[in-house]
This record gives sequence, C-alpha cells and structure tokens, in this order.
Amino acid sequence: MTKAQIVGWAHSPFGKSELENTEQLMASVAAPALAHAGVDPGDVDGIFVGVMNNGFSKQDFQGALVAMSNEALAHAPAARMENACATGSAALYSAMDFIEAGRGRIALVVGAEKMTATPTAEVGDILLCASYRAEEADVDGGFAGLFGRIAQAYFQRYGDRSEELAMIAAKNHANGMANPYAHMRKDFGFDFCNTVSDKNPYVAPPLRRTDCSLISDGAAALVLADAETAATLQRAIAFRARRHVNDIMALSRRDVLAFEGARRAWAGALDEAGLSLADLSFVETHDCFTIAEMIEYEAMGLAKPGEGHRVVREGLTRKDGRLPVNPSGGLKSKGHPIGATGVSMHVMAAMQLAGEAGDMQVKDANLAGVFNMGGAVVANYVSLLERAK
Repeated sequence: MTKAQIVGWAHSPFGKSELENTEQLMASVAAPALAHAGVDPGDVDGIFVGVMNNGFSKQDFQGALVAMSNEALAHAPAARMENACATGSAALYSAMDFIEAGRGRIALVVGAEKMTATPTAEVGDILLCASYRAEEADVDGGFAGLFGRIAQAYFQRYGDRSEELAMIAAKNHANGMANPYAHMRKDFGFDFCNTVSDKNPYVAPPLRRTDCSLISDGAAALVLADAETAATLQRAIAFRARRHVNDIMALSRRDVLAFEGARRAWAGALDEAGLSLADLSFVETHDCFTIAEMIEYEAMGLAKPGEGHRVVREGLTRKDGRLPVNPSGGLKSKGHPIGATGVSMHVMAAMQLAGEAGDMQVKDANLAGVFNMGGAVVANYVSLLERAK
C-alpha cells in the first residue's frame, strides 16, 4: 500500500483576521500551499476541508468553498469533515485514507475557522456543543468550565498544581514569541501567569485567563501526495505511524483524569512505529487549557498519573529540555481556530522536520509527535512524523 506524505503547506496568521469568512481564509492558504508543494491546482485529485462551524457562519457546505477561489479545483471531489477540536486532523486523516486507498495521488487539506466575529457568549455555547449536552449543557463558562472541573478533580486527587499550570502557560507564551503566525506573541512570564489579577482573572476556577487558549480566526493547509509522486517533489514528510482512538463522550461514564483515549493513541502509534518517547525530537500537543497539557504528559508516558507536575518542574518540555513540547507556542499562544488547529499542528511539525521553522526551529529535529484532540479527550489523534526527502 502506498503511503501518503506531506509535500507542501501554508499557514495564515492566527488572531482577529480582517478576512470576513472561511471562504476567504481558505483561499489565503490553498494557493500558497500548492505553490509551496510545486503542484498545479489541476493535478489535485481530492479536497478535504476541516471547518467546525456549528453556528459561526450561516454559510455551510464548506467543502465546496475551496474551489470558489480557483476554478481549476472545481471538479476535484471535495468533502468537509467535523470532529470538534480535532476537525483538522479528521480532514487530514481522510485525505491520507483517500490516497492510501488508491483513489488519488494528490490531495489538498484545508482547515479554517472564523470565530472572532461571533459574540463571546455565543462562542462559548457553540463550543459547548462539542460536549455531551444532555449532561453538560449547564456548565458555567462553556468549555473552559468543563476543563475547570477537570482541573478541580485533578487537584482534589493529586494536589494543587496551579503553579505548574502557570509554568506551562509561561513556557508556551515564551515559545510563541518566535512564531510569526501566533495570535498572542507576548512573553507574560511565570509571575503574571501565576497571579490572579484584573488582567488575569479566573475564567473557570482554578483556571485563569492565561490557562485558556484564545478565540481566533485562521487557516492552514497541507498538500499530500503518494510516496512515488512525493519523490519527484522538493520535500516530503512521512508518517511513521498514526492513530485515532475515541473515548466515551459523556464525562460521567469515564475517569476523565485518565485521558484513556489519548493514552491508547500514543501507545498504539509508538508501537506501530517501533519508537519510544525518547526517540522524538519534539511534540506539538493540544493545550486548549494548561491542565490538558499537563495530563497529556502523563498520557504520552512522560510521567506517571498525578506526576505531570514533575515534568514541568524539571524543565523536560522546555525548548531546551529533553523533549520540547509546543515549540510553536501551542494553542495557548498560537491560537485555536477550531477547524484549522489540527492542520496547523501538522504544519508546525512539518516545518520543523524540513528545517523551515525559522526562529522556532528545534535543533536537529528528525522525529515529531503531534497530538490533537476533539472534545474533552473524546477524539484523539496521534501522528509520528519524519523527513523522507
């Protein structure tokens, strides 16, 4: 079976965009990604779009919007995927399945979201649809409220780790200073992140504003090709392994601190690749909230349950640490336009492996891990990538 490889990419600035909608956002990255790959639009065999929407825009049928900017794409089959905050990875994996099933040789993946034009209260309600509303619709603070409950449960079981959460926030904001696409390029420092203030209030106790990712607009795109085609192009990033593992949606029916779906996805991917965490050069992980990143350390195997704080304290995940985590700044600094996030994370990893990450570059990066999740650890995607060309 032929394997799909990443052969090009593009990324818009994340933040409050002057572009009016996802159509314009997707257009801003689709053509540059194809140009970066050296692929003619007429050679694209399939288009895979990740947009959550769910009320951000009255315009839906998002898969068909990509061709609006380039009629050379008009007759390529196009489809839109949605899988909560893992929507972008769902689109990417669908494109890979398309190529690896022999349905086409080249695919374009585009993820986007326009969020900032929607009032904040409405944003919270839209995002809460990625929870099990039959049980969780009354959570104060939307998704921040859900992860606030997770943080409360974690603190009750393992002790107050507010300082370590502030250290994660400070790390990711410092890393984001080097990312030209980041929404928040500001190094807040540990003291600010660790102090509740008018500028850093509680959003969903014990989570402060600096513990929460940003409401952002943005888009990212990847071009995929089968291995034979990729060998004729300028660059190629291969997947050593990939895993998608789900978990029960309702929080009441599982130990939410176990991150079991994430743990299984990481273990399965590493086993398939014949790798251990020690082999990885860096990881881009889904820090929608700082408590998520800390528990993800445990799920990926960097620490035992309840001991993620030790990873933080020892500096293992700093850019100069043993396993840099989120050298891009992560969702915390880079921003979190829902449909774009999974695609963006893979773009960041590919840039590192190709040596094209600029000031973000991790020295001698040759193996990358990406973890993107949808909902409260419901849809879990792990990719392990390496440079093929």
